[in-house]
Amino acid sequence: MSQVFIRDAVINDVPLIYHFINQLAIYEKEPDAVTATEQDIERTLFGEGATAHSVICFDSEAPNAEPIGFAVYFFNYSTWLGRNGLYLEDLYVSEDKRGRGAGKALMQFLARRAIEKDCGRFEWVVLDWNKPAIDFYESIGAQAQGEWIIYRLDGEQLHQFAQ
Repeated sequence: MSQVFIRDAVINDVPLIYHFINQLAIYEKEPDAVTATEQDIERTLFGEGATAHSVICFDSEAPNAEPIGFAVYFFNYSTWLGRNGLYLEDLYVSEDKRGRGAGKALMQFLARRAIEKDCGRFEWVVLDWNKPAIDFYESIGAQAQGEWIIYRLDGEQLHQFAQ
């Protein structure tokens, strides 16, 4: 692959981000799980008070370069470190463009962003069956945090509990 180019997403990228989100859902065997709309993505990534951010990866820096991937991230906080962390929510590279360095470039871009923002951590989760992703993350030196179990309240359970 030629040198990839990564830039912060802009509001005009919403349809592309939405496309990548749906492609990721298909890859993760949940093609019907995306309930977000393009309007939701626009509001939450680019609206006033947005706390999540996105970057777009292209196959080159040429004006007509093909978009080949994206990442969405936000900042969390560690009381133990007394510092923010960067949390990677989604990373996706088009299937026919994988294995050429785009994923690593996206991760390095976000690692640099974490350092620029004085983050103490860069974290994410991966599905336990996603061996290609696990192998990739381990190849860049990431370590699984096996002692932590993710819990979630969402949908109706979230609403019921909140009452």
